[in-house]
Amino acid sequence: MKRRTFLASVGAAAVAVGLPQTPAQANAHAHDAGAYTWKNAVVNGGGFVPGIVFNETEPNLIYARTDIGGCYRWQEDSRTWKPLLDWVGRDKWGYAGVVSVASDPVETNRVYAAVGTYTIDWDPNNGAVLYSDDKGDTWGIAELPFKQGGNMPGRGMGERLVVNPADNAELYLGTPNGNGLWRSRDYGRTWARVEEFPNPGNFVVDPSNTYLADNQGVIWIDFDQIGGKIYVGVADPDDPLYVSEDGGATWQPVPGAAEAIGVVDGNRTIPKQSAVDNTNGYLYVITSHDPGPYNGAPSSGNGGQIWRLATQTGEWADVTPGYSPRGVIPGFGGLTVDRQNPGTLMASTCNNWWPDEILYRSTDSGQTWSLSWDYAEGQDRTDRFVMDSSGSPWLSWNGEDQGPQYAVKHGWMIEAFAIDPHNSDRIMWGTGASIWGTEELTRWDNQGELIGEDEAGQRVALSIEKFTVGVRAEGVEETASLDLAALGGTLVSAVGDVGGFVHTDLGRAEPMINTGWSTGTSVDFAQSNPDIIVGTGNVHGNEKGHVGVSTDRGKSWRNASRVEGVPGDGHGGTVAITADASAIVWSPNNTEVTPVYSTDLGETWDPVQGLPAGAKVRSDRVNPSVLYSSAGGTFYRSTDGGATFTDTGATGLPTAGVDDFRAVPGHKNHIWLAGRGDTKKDIAGGMWRSKDGGATWKRIAEFDTAESVGFGKASKKSGYPAIYSSARIGGKAAIYRSTDGGNRWIRIDDDDHQWAYSGSAITGDPWIYGRVYLTTNGRGIIYGDIAD
Repeated sequence: MKRRTFLASVGAAAVAVGLPQTPAQANAHAHDAGAYTWKNAVVNGGGFVPGIVFNETEPNLIYARTDIGGCYRWQEDSRTWKPLLDWVGRDKWGYAGVVSVASDPVETNRVYAAVGTYTIDWDPNNGAVLYSDDKGDTWGIAELPFKQGGNMPGRGMGERLVVNPADNAELYLGTPNGNGLWRSRDYGRTWARVEEFPNPGNFVVDPSNTYLADNQGVIWIDFDQIGGKIYVGVADPDDPLYVSEDGGATWQPVPGAAEAIGVVDGNRTIPKQSAVDNTNGYLYVITSHDPGPYNGAPSSGNGGQIWRLATQTGEWADVTPGYSPRGVIPGFGGLTVDRQNPGTLMASTCNNWWPDEILYRSTDSGQTWSLSWDYAEGQDRTDRFVMDSSGSPWLSWNGEDQGPQYAVKHGWMIEAFAIDPHNSDRIMWGTGASIWGTEELTRWDNQGELIGEDEAGQRVALSIEKFTVGVRAEGVEETASLDLAALGGTLVSAVGDVGGFVHTDLGRAEPMINTGWSTGTSVDFAQSNPDIIVGTGNVHGNEKGHVGVSTDRGKSWRNASRVEGVPGDGHGGTVAITADASAIVWSPNNTEVTPVYSTDLGETWDPVQGLPAGAKVRSDRVNPSVLYSSAGGTFYRSTDGGATFTDTGATGLPTAGVDDFRAVPGHKNHIWLAGRGDTKKDIAGGMWRSKDGGATWKRIAEFDTAESVGFGKASKKSGYPAIYSSARIGGKAAIYRSTDGGNRWIRIDDDDHQWAYSGSAITGDPWIYGRVYLTTNGRGIIYGDIAD
């Protein structure tokens, strides 16, 4: 039944937002601004996708949510994803963390997103429910009186936000931290707590750890469309499942639920996800000892099960697969049913770290299961499908297959797991790095067994005809990029979790920089010889050095020598190379290790004299012997290639909150410094410039705060390089450009394009006037060009 009227609710306030504003309107105040077009440097994936939602009534209407990078809508014609939350600005950056997505099965143009990145004080704002009447092209905001955790433990459970298919004006929202179950009766515009719901949950991962101390709360809501029942999963092993048989007026614990799904091998477990078979009358529930997404098998044994509840009789059945190649199942992550073929369901492990995740499939309502891969002792692994990673060639992590552990895996942290309700051959699943999918899924059922027995009763691999699973993340750009270097025709990036990339074609995904970085933190190049590039990043263990060096414009890399005393885990810091490549200075991100320098491209290192540990370092872009550094309000200069630094004696710079400083290409001794300051310490931010190597500084009055600064091709042949900054001017956080040496500034982004946070690094292109590259915290590497 389609509901057109609604009852007023009290609680969360609805905020109407005039989104989006056109680029011309957004830039109306600018002196000479033209509209910009914005795109991503293509990586395809790069972050965790905890949810994929197919609309149940409209084919090809699919949404994907990410933990820090917003949500996306599938575009069937191009087989790409369209970002839907780029309008989120810096003041509400937490809205880029999407806890749950709900697609209306009645009025399919309606879609909803529960947002908020952290339930702890890292995010200063409360959460919200976003509502859209045009499939996410524009949104309204219903603010909530509590926080939500799109990047908190448990973010792959759910879905926590759902539309009632029997009354699509009614939505339910499960919340963490004792806030209980919430309901809207007016298409998500206003919300109120369901006071009749008795259990807000009590499961906490680790009460001694701030990040892990969340009460996981109310996890998911599901609908039995045969009997009209509403089921709610709760993070309480002693009382994990509730049902309402009167449209949500009253709620009761489901008999037998605690005994069935509340404990596995002595471990208290919670119901992570559910799926309903509305033909056969079953509710399936997967359990885990941990909300995910990082859990592994507990030391005492298996960590999860699959249970089936007959919704008409109340009978419980344990339908957990009886076999795992590893011997234990470390808890389940994803669960999905095939609505075209009742009785067919699939589940994924989370996390089966070695050698790979396992996908399970049943065609008889969980009575028997087949596996995506298996192996017999002494033989190679046998797989049902091949993984085609050509859409994201970096997914090998520059590794090689090692027996049953492949370089390209099913993934990890698989919690988004969905068979297309309109097409039994299509499935998509999200991982900690990408989305995988196939349109050949039912070939699985014709392959038979993977492993048999020989005449001696030994397990042996059988021959099967494999199908292909490929990358389905095109358009999902979820990396957290940290630094950029534009060489002209080549863009080098340092990227969180996936190291970094060298792009010679911004429209093509590239392999990962082969340095072993777990996270790239800083990149630089020799201004007078841009073929020589250096970078640094966090590494695991103590085998490789943190600094990488390329002498062929990023085509190949080698690791510089390790520096004794620098721990292997983390500590990438910043790196700078002189204009002529005669010296490298590396400052690890470690308060106990002072910076070092090398005059042989990282073969050997010597301690820098005169700099404190953790100081940021940059090179002058003209003078080959000069480098700069900043730490704690003191500005330093080296005139001997980084061997020694001395205090320039500069005053008036912020003593904390200096985010970035860069030297100007083509202008010896010119430096710009960006700082957000520190409001808690009453330290003002802003923008400063120096023309004498950092001895004296002038504050640029327009800036409230600034977080990054960079330079690109001048607007005129003999002009000053274009200056770009992610900053706040007149109270508006945006991307700004100056073409006259910093006298005038214009905003060049608009209210459609803000990307939540884009402050870590920014640079212009040295060959293309107006082109700017900027980092984001979850929307990848963005670049903009002046529109025609």
